[in-house]
Amino acid sequence: MRRIAALLLALLPLPARAHGTDEIARAIAEDDAEALAAAIAHGGSAHAVLEYGETPLARAVETQDPALVDVLLKARARVDRADALGVTPLLLACERGNGAIVAALVAAGAPVDQANADAITPLAMCARFAEADAVRALLARGAAVESVDARGQTPLMWAASAGKLDAVSALIAAGAGVNRETPNGFTPLFFALASGKASVASALIAAGADVKHRGPENTSALQMALYQKNWAAAEELVRLGGGDVAELDRQGLRPLHVAAAAGQGTLVAALLERGADVDALSGPSKITWVTEANFGMPPPPVQPTTALMAAAKAGQADVMWQLVRAGADEHFVDGAGVNLVLAAVQGRNATALGLALDLAGDANVADKDKTTALHMLAGGPFFAELPAMLRVLAAKGARADIPNIKGKTAWQILTDGLATVQAAFHEVYPDKAPAALALSH
Repeated sequence: MRRIAALLLALLPLPARAHGTDEIARAIAEDDAEALAAAIAHGGSAHAVLEYGETPLARAVETQDPALVDVLLKARARVDRADALGVTPLLLACERGNGAIVAALVAAGAPVDQANADAITPLAMCARFAEADAVRALLARGAAVESVDARGQTPLMWAASAGKLDAVSALIAAGAGVNRETPNGFTPLFFALASGKASVASALIAAGADVKHRGPENTSALQMALYQKNWAAAEELVRLGGGDVAELDRQGLRPLHVAAAAGQGTLVAALLERGADVDALSGPSKITWVTEANFGMPPPPVQPTTALMAAAKAGQADVMWQLVRAGADEHFVDGAGVNLVLAAVQGRNATALGLALDLAGDANVADKDKTTALHMLAGGPFFAELPAMLRVLAAKGARADIPNIKGKTAWQILTDGLATVQAAFHEVYPDKAPAALALSH
């Protein structure tokens, strides 16, 4: 943002140069504290206006060299002078994150609550980008812990969104509100969940964050954790009752479906312990698809399915077995005629496919379009597990000569497929060489 502003400011007439300004600018550019001190001693002003409205102090902060900043502070450079965007040296120092520079500016009297045009204060900026020592230095000088920026975010929310545990702890200790909300319903806990840092979420929960709060679109804390793949936080929320374990999310998935597809066995166990139904079906998605009239159609409705099927489609063999031991129905078939075997083919994992075959049987099972596992593999891309999956199917008696609803066998589909896929089939089914495949087509 500062670079864009600099380009805009470049279009404005430059102010007249004061004596020694070029030498000051050159010394800062070369990161030479001695030359900077000499330029000031020979008449250069620490208050000079450089290109694009920057002050020497702001430019020194940009270098992240405390020695340059120290020279200018000793020359009584103004610490409260903002640039055209309302950015003060202290705000800039917080954004760049050097704690020593932040401390030096604060000690020199920089206003700790002087915000920019978006009402962002140094405390908020330091909470997100700097170390906790910088946050504590600002708090010690009386920085407003509950300042709110133009988007309704507090410093605690900024720290939580960045996953800064030490900064979060310092702000909580200073009295920051753990249940403040933005206008659209985000709390510090929701920002922490989005950061992916479970430890930050735990700290907020321990400080009294409301785990039952609902965010935008009635999203629960548990759903937010699952959306962000913050698995450890999701497990803690499950144990604390931070979401309904049976609730459908906006994609039509229950928490158990999401955890199963991700292979999160510990989370699966926690959900089952809290009473999640092992065979509960997914539901319709609430997402509205927007497509160009001439360039595509929305995807067909997803068939209601179980967590076991979701695990199979993701190739999560360990979780598949975990769910079966918990009583999952291995013989479930969805509305399109897809059973556990056909679901496991989509998972591209030979171990998961082998387990599905052991549980559900027939290697030649077909869906409502008479599509078998070999049809699916023959018409798809090559992937690392393909040869192993073909061997698993061949060992269970899978046949490539069964026609689908269009009358095509897997062999015939293979003739239009990739050469690498043809080669993989030929290794497992050597009676059909690639040349013979073309003739049969």
